[in-house]
Parts: sequence; C-alpha cells; structure tokens
Amino acid sequence: MSDTPLTVLVIDDERNLRESLKLYLEGEDFRVLLAPTGEAGKDVLEKERCDVVVVDLKMPGMSGLDFLHWMKESGPAIPLIMMSAHGDIQDAVEAMKGGAADYLVKPFHPEELVVRLRRVVSDARLISRAQVVEAVHRGTGKKANGKEHDEVWLGESPPMKTLRALIDKVAPTDSTVLITGESGTGKEVVARSIHRLSKRSDGPFVPINLGGIPENLLESELFGYEKGAFTGAEGRKVGLFELASGGTLFLDEIGDMPLHLQVKLLRVLQDRKLIRLGGSRPIPIDVRIVAATNKNLEEAVREGQFREDLYYRLAVIRLHIPPLRERKEDIPVLAQRFTERFARELGRYPRRLSAEVLQFLDRYPFPGNVRELENAIERAVILSEGEEIKIEDFSFAGPWQASPPAFSGMEPPAAVGESPQNPSGLGGLEGRSLQELEREAIRLALLRNGGHREKTAQELGITRRTLLNKIREYGL
Repeated sequence: MSDTPLTVLVIDDERNLRESLKLYLEGEDFRVLLAPTGEAGKDVLEKERCDVVVVDLKMPGMSGLDFLHWMKESGPAIPLIMMSAHGDIQDAVEAMKGGAADYLVKPFHPEELVVRLRRVVSDARLISRAQVVEAVHRGTGKKANGKEHDEVWLGESPPMKTLRALIDKVAPTDSTVLITGESGTGKEVVARSIHRLSKRSDGPFVPINLGGIPENLLESELFGYEKGAFTGAEGRKVGLFELASGGTLFLDEIGDMPLHLQVKLLRVLQDRKLIRLGGSRPIPIDVRIVAATNKNLEEAVREGQFREDLYYRLAVIRLHIPPLRERKEDIPVLAQRFTERFARELGRYPRRLSAEVLQFLDRYPFPGNVRELENAIERAVILSEGEEIKIEDFSFAGPWQASPPAFSGMEPPAAVGESPQNPSGLGGLEGRSLQELEREAIRLALLRNGGHREKTAQELGITRRTLLNKIREYGL
C-alpha cells in the first residue's frame, strides 16, 4: 500500500446512494471510486488500486454475489463488504460464507460503514501476516492465526495475559460467554478469537449489532419467519440463529436488546430450540452464543432494563477487557507494533517512536482505547518523514482534536477562556461570532462526555444526526 488514504470502491445501481456515500466517506479521509454496475466495478479494479470494495447484493446484470465470485477467482485479494436490504440478509450471510468480509443491512448510517471499512481492512492486514505464521506452523495454523490477532490488539500487560489465558481455557468449551469493556477495547476481537480456537472454528462466525437494527426488524433477523407471518412476508426466511448453525453467534451490544426480545432469547438459550415468527414447529439449534456490551448490565438489571435471569444465563463465563488507560504498560508495546506494521505495509521509513511521543501517549486518556491508538499511529506513520515518528507527526481524530505540540505539559488542552470561575470555558464572549461559540460549546460537551456522541447530543438538546452534521461542519 502507498502513503495515501484508504481507497474504497462503491458499487451500487442507486446513484443517490453512491453519491451520498462518496460525500460522507471523503469527509472521513477516504479516497472513493464509484461504479453503477458489477461489470463497471471490474473495469475500475483492473485500472485502479483499491483497499476494499463495498457492493450491493441485488443489482441488474451482475449481482453482488456474482461480483464476489469473480473477486475470489480472478480479482484482487482485497476485502469486500456486502450491502443488502432487510429481506436479503440470508443471502448476505451466505456471501460471508463465500468470502465476503462483512455485510451491512440497508438502511444504515454511513458512520457504521466507516467503522466496518477500517475494521475489515485492518483484519485483512492481520490475516496476511498470520498466513506467514500458518505456513511455518502447518497443522496449527488456526491457532497461530488467532494468536497473531490477539497479540496485535490485546497487549502484554498482566491483565491482558490473564485474559488470553482465559480465552485459551474457555474457547474449547461450548459455554456462553459475556464480554464486557468500553468501545474500542477489542470485544469482537476476543469473540473472534474464541471462535477460531474452538471446536466450532470450521463453522460460521455470525456477528450482529443489536443496537444497529431497528427494533421492529430485530426479531425476524434473529429468529426468522414463515411465509405469511406478517404483511410482506412472501416467503420463509431463516434467522441468524439458524444461519450460525455449527458455529458462533456474536450478539454485540446485548444491553440494547428490547425487554420483550430478552424473554424470547432466554427461552431459546434454555431450550436450544426456536420457533420462527408465524411458525409453530420448534426448530433445534446448534450454536454457541458469545455476547458483548459496553454497558453495566448489573446496574441495568437493578433498574429493570435487563432481565436478571438472562444476565446469569449469558454470563456463564464473563471476560472483561480493561480500558487502555488502566493498563498503560500496553501503550508503548501496542504503539510500537502498530508503527512497525503500518511502516511495513505502507512502505514508509519510520520504525520507532520518539521518547517525546511515548511520553505523550502515556499521558493521553485514549477515550477510544486501542482502536483510537491504532488509527492515530497509522496517520502518524503516513505523515512522518525519516526513521523516527516525532511529536509533530501526531494528531487525534477524536474529541481532543489537537496535535500534541499544542498541549501544555503533555496534558489535554484547556478550553479557551476556561477557569475555576468559568467552568463552561466560554469566557471572552465579546468579539466572538455565534458560530465560534457554538463550535466551542460542542467541543466542550464532547470533552465532558468522553467523546460519546449520543450523550453529547442529549446534553445539548439536539438529535444525534444534528450533532454529527455540526461535528463535520466545524471539523471536530
């Protein structure tokens, strides 16, 4: 790869969707190429270097599945994300079995696509390295692959060594696992590691973000439905529980599951059977459940927002990933690994971090945890010159939104006009435009809420979409 932003090829016959995704992704520092058909997408890939492809499942002529098959047979070895409408999700999961890296169900917020894009490209890089390990350790390649992935993200501190040892013990069993930890700590990394090291590793790993699917669609996605179950149910649809048969179903953001569906999930976990919507016949399931959350489920149980019996059923084995700020000894180790990896993959010179950078990283709170560190290192490698990454090469895309040289004493910057007498940080109103004041208010709210956009929007009394638009408008 070169020292340019990630290049994404978007293939969809809907022009408005193509153009809107291009506009959003370019605002997130992606280079975006567009194609209206699968055949046009092939032409683009024959002429342009791309890092990842996003393709619609149903298109006139060459479908998304046809394009995936062409990619696997004669196209470039890059990850592909499949987009599908709600009714096509079974085909999308089949596409994942056929080699797609991920899938998104329409409609989705472009921010979710950004997260998926960065993850699948990162995973593809890790897999390409792990294949070398697998070639050396033929016969234990599956375990080597998982170990490689863990070492990059999970660190070497005592709590993370303990976590890896627990993963090794838990993986061979069929026990239900609950993974807790803040966003960006690597909960899905742990879930995938458990699957890879399990006796189910040859089966599918099916992830679903329970907070990312509308409540009225979630039940049918999980449990499926029979023809005529509701208006528009023109045929039988198999749910994710059945599609994950013989493998692992990863229920991400389990704390966002509606209470009425928690009852049904509990019954499925107890009986190992499900009944599709509109059906009457119990269907046996053979699937391991791994769930994850960044919420305090014990508190949710006390507040009546999460069923106590379901909590204990899910938390047979509980694995907690501590935030990066609580295991600072991992920061230099992970930072150096990311530096070496991106330097090699991007064809850049820097191989080490300066002492000043390491000092800054030790003080930085990392609200986005390991994911934020990884992204920051990648940007620094791209921007740096020479063999050492210096402090001026560093910047963070998160709510701190300042480069290290602007920090005083290597701490996060104080807000303009902020003082004990003026904790809002909006002092010196004279001579400042309304836009300047609005930008500062949003920046400070993001700081107070640790970068959490939902909480920030609630505090400011605006919708999350309005907040995202303001963040882009003001470059926050």
